[in-house]
Amino acid sequence: MDNSIILLLSSGLAGLLVGIGACVVMSRAGLNKNQQKAALVVKEAQAKADNLVKQAVLDGRTQAHEIKIQAEKEVKDRKAEVAEMENKLLRREDNLNFRDETLTSKEKQLEAKSAQLSDKLAKLDVKEKELQAKIDVQVDELERIAAMSSAQAKEELFAIVEKRMEKETVAYIKEKEEEAKAIADEKARNIVALSIQRLSQDEAVERTVSVVSLPSEEMKGRIIGREGRNIKAIEQATGVDLIIDDTPETITVSCFDPIRREIARLALEHLIKDGRIQPGRIEEVVNKMKKEINNNIMKVGEDTIFKLGLGKMDRETIKLIGRLKYRFSYGQNALQHSMEVAHLCGMMAAELGLNQQLAKRAGLLHDIGKALDFEIEGSHVELGYKFCKKHGEKDVILNAIQAHHGEVEPTSLIANLVIAADTLSAARPGARYESLQNYINRLEELENITKQFDGVESAYAIQAGREVRVMAVPEKLDDLACHKLARDIRDKIEAELTYPGQIKVTVIREVRANELAK
Repeated sequence: MDNSIILLLSSGLAGLLVGIGACVVMSRAGLNKNQQKAALVVKEAQAKADNLVKQAVLDGRTQAHEIKIQAEKEVKDRKAEVAEMENKLLRREDNLNFRDETLTSKEKQLEAKSAQLSDKLAKLDVKEKELQAKIDVQVDELERIAAMSSAQAKEELFAIVEKRMEKETVAYIKEKEEEAKAIADEKARNIVALSIQRLSQDEAVERTVSVVSLPSEEMKGRIIGREGRNIKAIEQATGVDLIIDDTPETITVSCFDPIRREIARLALEHLIKDGRIQPGRIEEVVNKMKKEINNNIMKVGEDTIFKLGLGKMDRETIKLIGRLKYRFSYGQNALQHSMEVAHLCGMMAAELGLNQQLAKRAGLLHDIGKALDFEIEGSHVELGYKFCKKHGEKDVILNAIQAHHGEVEPTSLIANLVIAADTLSAARPGARYESLQNYINRLEELENITKQFDGVESAYAIQAGREVRVMAVPEKLDDLACHKLARDIRDKIEAELTYPGQIKVTVIREVRANELAK
């Protein structure tokens, strides 16, 4: 049993050893085969590497040859450039040498000329001294002959030159004035003329009294009343003075306030028609007339604004505009004057491309203070400015009110239009009148101012003082001096005389040559 086991183990061990040996043999055989394949692969790779090395060496040699050729070419080009630059430098050096020689030659020539010039200057100095000595001798001889020093001769020469220059200056000023008038005044004249032609206003007469017609002389007694009760009641209720004189069938109502005078006139006419004249009735009628006048004032103001096509206005402003109907200045109705100024401002503003409505408004309100100046202390300019500022009028209108009599400088074209329109309305024929004595005094003063100038033979104020005609002495004044005289007279009139509108100064120089044939 034990032997069999041992035999089995031995046989198993022998079989295992045989198997292991067989595996080893087979492994070695496979390894040799792989080694052969590997050796073959290595050999092929070695051959390829050798080929690549050979190819790389060949390519490197080729590139090296090409680089060498390129380098040799660049070297050759650089050598050519260097050679060309050397040639240029040589040529430039030759040129510089030539210029240097030329400059050296010119310097020598300049030195020679400078020496010659110095000699000539020295000779000129000598000759100048000799000439000055001769001139001094001649001047002394001339002073001796003329019995006049050089300073006196110089003063006389300056006086002659100054006189000539004065004539040339006057001629130049006259020429420029004519050019300015031809260019600047033409358009202004056309605008003003067109505006005046398009405007037509009725003439007015200033009144401080109103006359009431009576149906009979018996009515005077009834108006006076017993012990003058009725006339006292009328005067107390209206604030006017009733003048009852020998004039038949008329009563004069006198008062500086035109509204109170108008109320009294209407009340008297109503009482005369009614026939009941007593203190109680008088007071009732006067109150009724006051209401009618106030309503009429508002209606007149509204109609004025409507005629002018103006926008909305404050009721107080409308009321003052209506009150201007009863205000007069130098015989000109204040409301008509304000409307006339407004129309002129609107027309001129339209011609100049300005705001026509604003210009009309400024023209209408420029004299608004005249509706207050007989009730409140102050000038109508100041009162109008304060009133319009209080009621929110624009700065342009406020400036036009202040500037239309020259109290402040105008700051807008509309203010200048108001000034021009106010002057045109006041100065047009028939617009205003002056008292006879004031008129005569103004004309006499105008003539006296003109006669004060040297070279004036006579002077005459014509065209109601709107022109002064001056007769010049022809022996004392020439034509250019006449133009200067006209300007001097104009300046003196503007500085010393107060006048409405404008005054034209005309200087006439007339030469008459008379001979008697025998």
